[in-house]
Amino acid sequence: MDLSQTGNDFAGRTVVMTGGTGVLGSQIAVALAQHGATLALLSRDPSRARPVVEEIARTKGNARVFTADALDKTSLEKAEREINKNLGHAHILINAAGGNNPNATTNHDQNFFQLSDDALKQVVDLNLLGTMLPCQVFGRDMAEQKEGVILNVTSMSAFRPLTRVPAYSAAKAAVSNFTQWLAVYMAQEFSPNIRVNAIAPGFFLTDQNRFLLTDQQSGKLTPRGQKIVEHTPAGRFGQREDLIGTVLWLLSPGAKFITGIVVPVDGGFSAYAGV
Repeated sequence: MDLSQTGNDFAGRTVVMTGGTGVLGSQIAVALAQHGATLALLSRDPSRARPVVEEIARTKGNARVFTADALDKTSLEKAEREINKNLGHAHILINAAGGNNPNATTNHDQNFFQLSDDALKQVVDLNLLGTMLPCQVFGRDMAEQKEGVILNVTSMSAFRPLTRVPAYSAAKAAVSNFTQWLAVYMAQEFSPNIRVNAIAPGFFLTDQNRFLLTDQQSGKLTPRGQKIVEHTPAGRFGQREDLIGTVLWLLSPGAKFITGIVVPVDGGFSAYAGV
């Protein structure tokens, strides 16, 4: 076995990424750049990606921002043409765009029957279509090149639906299902050298869930946040860097026989029955 083929050297690889400006996505982008990848960050608002690009530049990495909306196929296709012209074909696609909406979340002020249909649609579209459309646009290039790696981001809610977040749970379960479907489709129809996997982060404090897990005034854990920590064998929320090893492995040649899986990065949350 040639161990040189199992490492995390991404030199010469172009990585297209949605959600690269988020709390978790930005950490993944910086780590990949540090391992030699060229990052093409897709963002509706390029100014939001500037801090990530600057951080990558400080470590001598290479990143560029391309204007695109993960829910607008026309803008994705335009970005694809620009990336192909300036950086070459995408070798890796990471779909990290996603999130929840407080108006699609049940609480003591609004029950399930009161949730706005607009909010429900926004959450489902952002998480599911926001994954499928980039896969259509950039996956087509991979099909033509007969190689590539796609990494989606799902959630603990995809394993068992969490209380209070019905749209988010349903959408992330769909992302997990779609990941498996696309892995089989790309391998059978185009090339077994195209792999599709997903990570399922456990509980990390992000802009999307902070209002559920910590008190806005005191910063202390809410009862929900405390319950999550108690049901996480690692005894804490995840830290951004906790994702990196798994991401690098799934994207690397060392995982070339791995496709169609969803890997929990959750401190043991999904393994704990509560007793």
